[in-house]
Amino acid sequence: MSPNYQEHRLWRTFLLFVVLSFFSVGAQAQESTPKIVVFGDSLSAAYRIPSEEGWVNLLAQRIAEKGFHYTVVNASVSGETTDGGLSRLPATLATHNPEIVILELGGNDGLRGLPVSNIKKNLEEMVAMSQEAGAVVLLAGIQIPPNYGPRYTGPFTSQFEEIASTMSLPFVPFLIDGIAQNPDLMQDDGIHPIAEAQPMVLDNVWPVLLPLLEEPRS
Repeated sequence: MSPNYQEHRLWRTFLLFVVLSFFSVGAQAQESTPKIVVFGDSLSAAYRIPSEEGWVNLLAQRIAEKGFHYTVVNASVSGETTDGGLSRLPATLATHNPEIVILELGGNDGLRGLPVSNIKKNLEEMVAMSQEAGAVVLLAGIQIPPNYGPRYTGPFTSQFEEIASTMSLPFVPFLIDGIAQNPDLMQDDGIHPIAEAQPMVLDNVWPVLLPLLEEPRS
C-alpha cells in the first residue's frame, strides 16, 4: 500500500469524522431546545392555505425574531376531535417532550353536536396528561355558529373558561376573535380564516403565550 494512498485514506477518515461530529452536535442542540407543541385541529393546521402562512408557522417566526430559544411543533390535524386528540396525545408528548402545549380542540366536536360533557372531560384529561408530562398548557377556546342554538352553544363556549379557571390555565377565550365576525376574513365555509387573517390569530395567542416564555437570548 503506497504512502499516498494511506495519506488519502487518513484524510477521508478525518473529514468523515468532522462531518459526523457536526451533524451530531446539531442534532443534540435541536434535541435540547425546548419545544412548544400546538395540538389542534384545522384552525391550527393551515387548512386550505399554504402551511408557511398559517398562524403556527408565523408563531415560529415571531419567536425567532424576538430571540426566544424554542422549537415550535405543529401537531395539529384537520378534522380532529377531542376523542382523536386524547388517543393521539400520549405519543406526541413522548416524542417531543414539550415545555408548552397550546391545546386547541373541541370545534369539530361542537360542529357535530357531540355532548359537551364528553368534550369537557376529554379536554381536562388532555390538560392533565400534558401537565403530568411536565408541560405548561395554554388553552384556546372555540365558539361555534349560533344556528346550533343557545342551549348548546352556551354550555359549549363556557366549558373552555370553566376548564381554564378550574385548572388555572393561561387562556385565549376565542382563538379567532375579531376574525370570525368578519366574513371577508373567512374562507367560503365560514369556519376557517383566510391566509391574510392568520397574523390576527397569532395576535390573539401571543399576549397569553408571551409570559410563559423564558427570557430571550441576546
